[in-house]
Amino acid sequence: MVLLLAIALALFVPGPWNLLVLIGGVFAEIGEVIWGRRLARRWRPKTGAEAMVGKRAQVSSPLNPTGQVHVNGELWEARSTAGADVGDTVVVRGMEGLTLVVEPVTGGSSSHSDDVGADSLGFAQAEYERKETNGDYKL
Repeated sequence: MVLLLAIALALFVPGPWNLLVLIGGVFAEIGEVIWGRRLARRWRPKTGAEAMVGKRAQVSSPLNPTGQVHVNGELWEARSTAGADVGDTVVVRGMEGLTLVVEPVTGGSSSHSDDVGADSLGFAQAEYERKETNGDYKL
């Protein structure tokens, strides 16, 4: 994109300056490509089992020890050694084949996947209480 702007600008710049504008555009384009590649490497999308670990799920059929859970709008087979009833919230701890290994949530009542233990970060839970309003969380 920068190179196209440099070419367009070079058409209106007189004398040897148009050559300098083109050279500057080439260097800027090279820098833009390098920067874009670094961003693309850093922001790889997570897919598969690694994207599921840590997510919270709602139990849709009793887990004793196997049953089904809803994760991200999908129905998955799940296994839990602790067991869980319909409507309980569980956390995905791993995957074995196409079966999720889950365990019941202990403590907090929120089912939002970004709630990753405020206590482990040293925050006072009463001071930083999340209030849910239409899916938005406010401090």
